[in-house]
Amino acid sequence: MLQQSKGLDEQLKRQRREAEERDAERRAGQLGIPYLNLISLQTPTELKAMELVKEEDARKALLSPLQISGRTLVVATFNPNSPEAQKIINELKQKFEVRLVVCSLTSIDHALSYYQYISEQKEISGSVEINEENIKSIQEKINSIGALSSEIASFSSPYTSQILEIILAGALALNASDAHLEPGENSNTLRLRVDGLLHSIHEKFSALVYRAVVTRIKLLSNLKLNVHNEPQDGRFTIKLKDRDIEVRTSVIPSEYGETVVLRLLDPLSLKTELTELGWRKEDLKIALESLSSPNGLILNTGPTGSGKTTTLYAFLKRIANPEIKIITIEDPIEYHLDGISQTQVDMDSGYTFASGLRSILRQDPDVVLVGEIRDKETAEIALHAALTGHLVFSTLHTNDSVGAIYRLIDLGAKPQILGPSISLIIAQRLVRVLCDRCKEKIKLSDSQNGKIRKFLDDLPKNVSKEEYDDFGVWKPKGCPDCGEIGYRGRISLFELFPVSSKIKEVIYKNPTESEIKREVRAEGMVFLQEDGVLKALNGITSMEEVERATGKISWWN
Repeated sequence: MLQQSKGLDEQLKRQRREAEERDAERRAGQLGIPYLNLISLQTPTELKAMELVKEEDARKALLSPLQISGRTLVVATFNPNSPEAQKIINELKQKFEVRLVVCSLTSIDHALSYYQYISEQKEISGSVEINEENIKSIQEKINSIGALSSEIASFSSPYTSQILEIILAGALALNASDAHLEPGENSNTLRLRVDGLLHSIHEKFSALVYRAVVTRIKLLSNLKLNVHNEPQDGRFTIKLKDRDIEVRTSVIPSEYGETVVLRLLDPLSLKTELTELGWRKEDLKIALESLSSPNGLILNTGPTGSGKTTTLYAFLKRIANPEIKIITIEDPIEYHLDGISQTQVDMDSGYTFASGLRSILRQDPDVVLVGEIRDKETAEIALHAALTGHLVFSTLHTNDSVGAIYRLIDLGAKPQILGPSISLIIAQRLVRVLCDRCKEKIKLSDSQNGKIRKFLDDLPKNVSKEEYDDFGVWKPKGCPDCGEIGYRGRISLFELFPVSSKIKEVIYKNPTESEIKREVRAEGMVFLQEDGVLKALNGITSMEEVERATGKISWWN
């Protein structure tokens, strides 16, 4: 019975709204003025237009400026002939060519609701100040994902800015790289990406609160408030005493509202010390030898989010000194590095990787970083730059290091110049690090011990196997230190493919991928998954994490 009553109320409400819009359309026809439904059409309302009329006067006159285009001003009115409306319209006509539209009272109320954002917009400078005391108090409360979830659930303040502050401060406390706000049919969700994996934080935002938080984010990011059906990108900065944290905003339309992703770029989370990235000593030696060369192309391969750019930044920091000129072209610049000239791709002005790289080479650089090789032109310029005395760093999307050779050939690079120009190819993945406080050692069976010993015996001779004599395998458990996850932080897995003189001869003959792999294995390459297993045997990560990053370990299960 209650459900029937509710359904009847909804039906009556819908009928009243339809009647209201029909009445507004009829009045518009009588006045000879266009009719507009601001709610169903979601007409963009510009705050700069609304600033032309005081809110108090607009509410009395039941009108609202909507948009400015040159000297033309569109004004929505309920009754353009009322004395209050006439006074404002005549004042506006002294500066603009005023175009009137007639709207229902509901439409006018909807337009007038945007006045609440004008004062906020004037106060916003593209940055958010969260003082150290707030950060400390939130960090004390939020030491786990569950704690942040409880904090948001218990929050009762009506101020949107405070809700967003808790989300941002909580994300920083948990070292999250991204915050995802996702609308749904029956729930609106906040998820955080911590150590590469998404975790659900809160799924009970009301539609009103969710829209208010999204609007606040759009204000901070200098995005159009009432554009809901187009993607928008922006940015703002969180100001702290010891550092600035840049936040990249991406808003896209979805079925139930706008989806927002905030990318948090915290300088403290960037590991730019080469030794902190997770190299085995044999691999670090190879990397340092390549960095000592005055020329050549060093490629880092892997999927998005595998730590490629961080590794290249660490390379740049390692070699940077006042005696050499380093220039980068990136898309976008994620972190700013002292003493290095960084430029950013701008497609609108024609500054692409290829055109930018060509311009950079006229600046007399010693070292160049190209954010990504995506096309034939960029590949050819980078390869020739490496041949002509420059040390070049770049990234490429391939599954392993050897695959980079064939990817470059697919892009149109000539095999004859690949060998002479490339000095090192790296494949990289990120895995979570086991929490030292709570990780548990697994009791291995005789069969598992035997499999591990055979794995170690089959590794190339250049691997220092004595450090794995007392090997073990650990699993995550969870404690307050790691927020009950069992992991804390991430580390890289590496596969290094140094292009030796013999490999250069092999590449020149246009071999198959399996032929190159046999040759590089003979020269001592440790494959990506093998590097992961070695880190698992040292208790750094788990076998499950290695499989998540590199695929099933065939001999283990």
